[in-house]
Amino acid sequence: MFDERLTIITERLVLRPFGKGDAGRVRAVIAAGAQPTALPPGSPGHPAGIGQWLSNGVHELWRSGQGIHLAMETADGIIGSISLFKAQWGMGIAEVGYGVHPAHRGRGYATEAVRGLTARLLGEGVLRRVELRANADNVASIRVAEKAGFVREGLLRGAGFEDDGPHDLVVFGLLKDDTGGGERRRLESDRLILRPYARRDAFDIVDAVRDDPEIARWMTWAEGYTLERALEWVTRLAHNVGPGYGGNFAIQPRDGGRLAGAIGVQREDHERGDAELGYWIAPWARRQGYAAEATRMVTAYLFGMGFHRVHLLVARGNLASQAVARRAGFIEEGILRQALPVPGGRADAILFGILNGEISWQ
Repeated sequence: MFDERLTIITERLVLRPFGKGDAGRVRAVIAAGAQPTALPPGSPGHPAGIGQWLSNGVHELWRSGQGIHLAMETADGIIGSISLFKAQWGMGIAEVGYGVHPAHRGRGYATEAVRGLTARLLGEGVLRRVELRANADNVASIRVAEKAGFVREGLLRGAGFEDDGPHDLVVFGLLKDDTGGGERRRLESDRLILRPYARRDAFDIVDAVRDDPEIARWMTWAEGYTLERALEWVTRLAHNVGPGYGGNFAIQPRDGGRLAGAIGVQREDHERGDAELGYWIAPWARRQGYAAEATRMVTAYLFGMGFHRVHLLVARGNLASQAVARRAGFIEEGILRQALPVPGGRADAILFGILNGEISWQ
């Protein structure tokens, strides 16, 4: 069964069970006329039913053992909901459905919620398959499924029914094995896209490394860097992520332009639930907050995958990188003596860490 306290944190969302303390938030959704889409099926359409629904009704799906309803929350309140239902535990499968408040649509929240929930449950082995069904004429829902990495599997003719009559349903599926790469390793925010490397990135990497004193000062791999080495990285080495959840991401501004930098999950300890991040930013993309934002995105992604802790190691003299760690919400925990190789020797490393649940920027 799903944990009744199941909570998933993504870059912009908290997905969590509804509770009695949500009465005011639910009342605001109903007052805005958004109850049919922003709240789960069976939710009250009138404030008088809120108390009973939050105490019992919204939890009946979980009590039946068939699924769970989760609130989709931001700093603005409850902006939608996401549900898993029709769970068949013997087969390890369930279906996902969601709804977003009309005032918050068009911002990628549905995709982010579906990705976060399915990545967590498939990654932890709670499920092996998640199914999503969308009306064949609902272009927006179909796009959410595709962006979340689901595979279109078929069409069920007349299997759906709305107020205007029957609708064909497109069936999408996502298997545990599907999360090994590709779409799963693409993260998005309002400003950035973190994506797999492409061949074209090699030229920007060489330009970033060449004659830049900051990268040359701290990155041992930068010495004598060539286009041939960059091409090997973007076409082969950066994609060899093995069985882990992490990987290497190119940082791309959403509005286009050149490669802004890179961020990678350098080490993963699955027994301890701990992962280490590293990043660099190209000279032309600095002082725009990209490093801190990318760090927050990957940290939220790792927490969503079930990691308990994420840490950074920053050379003692690298003040810019230390500032990034603090802006990303990491806490300075101590000094690891001579822990980092740097050009010309070794440096003491400042250890920064953050635990799942300590996300001050959420």
